[in-house]
Amino acid sequence: MSGRNKTISLSDDEVLNYCAETKTIKSPVQNVDNTILLQDSIEALDFLPDSFADLIITDPPYNLTKNFAGSVFHEMKDSEYADWLESWIKKLPRLMKDNASLYICSDWKTSLIIPQIAGKYFLLQNRISWEREKGRSSAKNWKNCLEDIWFFTKSKNYKFNLEKVKICKEVIAPYRNNLGEAKDWFERDGKKYRMTSPSNIWTDISVPFWSMPENTIHPTQKPEKLIAKLILASSDENDMVFDPFVGSGTTCVVAKKLNRHFLGIEKEAQYAAISIKRLKDAENNKKIQGFENGIFKPRNL
Repeated sequence: MSGRNKTISLSDDEVLNYCAETKTIKSPVQNVDNTILLQDSIEALDFLPDSFADLIITDPPYNLTKNFAGSVFHEMKDSEYADWLESWIKKLPRLMKDNASLYICSDWKTSLIIPQIAGKYFLLQNRISWEREKGRSSAKNWKNCLEDIWFFTKSKNYKFNLEKVKICKEVIAPYRNNLGEAKDWFERDGKKYRMTSPSNIWTDISVPFWSMPENTIHPTQKPEKLIAKLILASSDENDMVFDPFVGSGTTCVVAKKLNRHFLGIEKEAQYAAISIKRLKDAENNKKIQGFENGIFKPRNL
């Protein structure tokens, strides 16, 4: 294996050791601060405290047959998948503060279903579409490189920190006022830039791959930069960020790096263990690839 391969994988012994630091709950609890729960999320949701979450970000299994560390999620009829979504989405409002937000990741097919179900319980604010560069080509179809993130809120009173997620873009036409002063732009390293408001189309994200330190063996891992945008926009420092399908831990890891509290639920021991390892690594390294000095770079390569 190439020495440049930084993919995080664990031995069986390491999985056991890291999983010893997870928890499982079988009855109502009050303290879920900075915890990874190793169990089925739909069961665990019933035991979590009321109104504890400031922000929920989650990447549930898409309606595709996919192997997750030995457990296979099987593709369903759309109506069955809608029922599965509702079985856990309906449990989220109780867990959220009145000004909390919810982001749900999806592919193009599940994007047709999510707003129908989550819209029963939350206010739909927007759909973010981001370019996922990886993807297999098809001889009879367009290569699928698009994923969505649905943005919901519990009420009309919600957090959105625009200044935290503005994009630093190079200025093509740098205007000046009558005094010759720069109009809404600044100069750095001989180039001119402007901080602009982000749109709901994101083309500045690279999915983790083998030479990136954040990469893991999880088949649907989301980039830290992607999650950082959501956390910065919709929470403040010391808020609680919750992910009921945390996978390899990206949401919790980014929350920790950005000085938030976190809770994640994962039923596969291998992924829960990777989450714990990444959280430990984040104690000494808070770098988020593609985000430096409070500014998102054009790419996270």
